[in-house]
Amino acid sequence: MRDVAARAGVSAKTVSRVFNDDPHVLPETRSHVEQVMRELNYVPNVLATTFRNGRSSAIGVAVPDIVDPFFASIARAVDEVARRRGVATLLTNLGDDPERERDVLESLLSRRLAGLIVAPVATDHAWLKRWQDSTPLVFVDRAPVGLSADMFADDDEAGGYLATRHLIEHGHRRIAYVGDNLHLSTEVNRVAGYRRALAEAGIDADDALIASYVRDRESTETAATRLLGLPDRPTAVFSANAHSSMLLLHVLPEGELAVVGFGDFPMADLVRPALTVVDQDPDQIGRHAAQRVFDRVDHPKRRLRRTNVLDVTLIERESCKISRI
Repeated sequence: MRDVAARAGVSAKTVSRVFNDDPHVLPETRSHVEQVMRELNYVPNVLATTFRNGRSSAIGVAVPDIVDPFFASIARAVDEVARRRGVATLLTNLGDDPERERDVLESLLSRRLAGLIVAPVATDHAWLKRWQDSTPLVFVDRAPVGLSADMFADDDEAGGYLATRHLIEHGHRRIAYVGDNLHLSTEVNRVAGYRRALAEAGIDADDALIASYVRDRESTETAATRLLGLPDRPTAVFSANAHSSMLLLHVLPEGELAVVGFGDFPMADLVRPALTVVDQDPDQIGRHAAQRVFDRVDHPKRRLRRTNVLDVTLIERESCKISRI
C-alpha cells in the first residue's frame, strides 16, 4: 500500500479508501490510484486487514483426516455455509496424534478466525477456554474434554446398539467390535451401545472380540487374523467407523463374516455383498456447526443449546445376512 501511495503521490489512507470504494474519493484521484494499483499488481494483505478492522475473513475447520469421507463431507458443508456469508474456509488435518492437536489449533486460532470447528483427537481441551471469548468454538462428531462448548454429534450409543441388535436378530451371538481409539467419546459411546445390545439379549460381552487401533491395512489384517483364529471365533462384526469398514472389506475373506458398519460411504451399496450401515448425516453436522459459528458471531448473548445429538438410522443391505452360525 505504501508503494502504491508513493508512486501515485497520495497517502496510504487514500489508497485504502480507493480499494474499499469510498464514495468520497475524487473521480480523478480514484482513476489515477487504480491505474497505479494495476501497474504494481497490488493485492491487499487480508490478514493485516483482519487485525486492523476486527472483521475475520475465514472460518477454521480441523479434522483428523481430510480424506475420510465423513470428515470431508463435514468440511464441504461448512464451506457451503461460509461462502454464503462471504467467508473463506481454512481446512487442516489433525492426524491421530493427540500431542499434535494443540499446536495445530493454536496455529489456526492465531489467525483471528470468525470461528473454529474441530473434530478433536486429544483428551484435554481446557486450554481452549481463553479463546472462547474471542472466537466461537464448535466441536463436531466428538465432545470436548474439560471444556463446555457447542457440540454437534451423532447418537453414537444408539448407533452401536442398533447395529449390534440387528446382528443379534439375524442369529449371531459371537459379534466382534472393530474400531480405533477407544478413548474417544465416539468410540466410548459406540462400545456402550454394543455392550447394551449384548446384555439385553443375555449375551456375555467378551473382550477378546474387541479389536482397537484398526487404522491401516496392516493393523486391519492383524485384527482380522486374530479374530478369525479364536477358538470360539466370531460370526459377525460391528465396524465402528467408515474407515475401518473400508479396510475390513479389503482383508476379510468374502462371505466369511456378517458385517454392519457405523457410517455410510461412497460405493458401500455397490460392494459385494453391499454393506449394511448405521447411517450418519455429516452434511447436516457441518451445516449446523457452521451456522452455530455465525449465530455466536451475530448474537453473542443469545442462549443456545450447547450439546446437540442427531439421530441415526440403520440401512439394511446384504452384508448382515451372511451366516456362518
